[in-house]
Amino acid sequence: MASNSFRQLTGNAKGCLIYEPLFLIPYSMYVTYSSIFMYQLGVTETGIGWITSIGLLVQVLSSFLSGYLTDRMGRKRALLYFDVLSWSVATLLWAISQNFWFFVFAAIVNGFQKVPHTAFYCLLVEDTAPKERTYVFTLLQLISVVGGLFAPLGGLLVYHFSLVPGVRIMFVLACIMMTIQFIGRHYATKETDIGYRKMKETKSMGIKEGMSDYLSVMKVMLRSPMLLIIFGVYILFNFQTTVKTTYVSIFMVEYLQLGSGLISVFPAFSSVIMLMFMRWIMPRINESQVNRTMVWGFVISVLSNVILVIAPKGDLIILSVSTIIAAIGTMMTYPYLETAVANAIDDENRAKIFALLQVLILIVISPSGIIGGWAYGIDPRIPFLLVAGAFAISIPLMLFYAKQNHQFPSNTGLNNNDSF
Repeated sequence: MASNSFRQLTGNAKGCLIYEPLFLIPYSMYVTYSSIFMYQLGVTETGIGWITSIGLLVQVLSSFLSGYLTDRMGRKRALLYFDVLSWSVATLLWAISQNFWFFVFAAIVNGFQKVPHTAFYCLLVEDTAPKERTYVFTLLQLISVVGGLFAPLGGLLVYHFSLVPGVRIMFVLACIMMTIQFIGRHYATKETDIGYRKMKETKSMGIKEGMSDYLSVMKVMLRSPMLLIIFGVYILFNFQTTVKTTYVSIFMVEYLQLGSGLISVFPAFSSVIMLMFMRWIMPRINESQVNRTMVWGFVISVLSNVILVIAPKGDLIILSVSTIIAAIGTMMTYPYLETAVANAIDDENRAKIFALLQVLILIVISPSGIIGGWAYGIDPRIPFLLVAGAFAISIPLMLFYAKQNHQFPSNTGLNNNDSF
């Protein structure tokens, strides 16, 4: 299934995705435990929220700079240098962290991840035809899903070594595997034609002059209501992801009273559901049904979080139902939403528009850590009601977008014969 998909990839899309498991496998192992790791080292729920928000504020700065740096340095160099800084160095810092201030410093370093995020996005799509982009983003999601199957390995490390030593081992493994990925991907890809042109255009341009280009790009964005609507949906999607990722593990262990070794099973279970959905459902969704599919995906996602909120303590059946519904909701939204955003941005201004989009996302979600921590302190269920609310707001926005656009601006690349 996956091998056939990879054989159909060409160019930078292949070079980018073939090494992606080296990032996503260790990431899926430690992300489940990162909040509990901090908690075990004496960081309070509110402190975790502050760390999250500080990291997000740094991401605002790096997002704003990412378009200029990606154009100035080139997609490949910006990707390599800042990936090593924001992930290789950050995972090492996490591995040796002892208290709140270690985590703050690591969050600041990791906050520069938005530079390689923009560079990766440009490298991935600029030499990929619009009609093939849903295929590429779906494969990216597939790799992420397969990576989630390895989350229980983190549980085994925690079970064998206890939580804090086990998580430290995960961070060291992540540093090694991610660094190999960054170097391998660098040699498996080539700079895009647009990247070369942007490097020449910005070679003699100072940072002040380069940053002033954002004003004209922002005017282009503001003149497109439909672009702003799909960006709004994308921002809400990122908001709920941040809140849920930060607090779901603590919620399961502290509020629902599950064992810390057990919670790693749920990401793997979710991955299995997603793989099944990709194999049997996604090939049946044709281009004309994409917007409708996203709307129903948001509805299903609201339901999954409501079920999570009302789940009795220790009830694995209800939690499993919530996990299944959440996995289906993700697959009905994520690949199509990413494609809609990618196809809505023109290649000429892609780096700067995507950078501005990241800034808007982060301005909205930067307070989410503090708000989530404050809300969790009042009632651990409130953050997940906020997540459900973000999905609920997305429903009318997507309905309006669907009404104005009966299909995506470009062919999504999926048809009834596609299979993953």
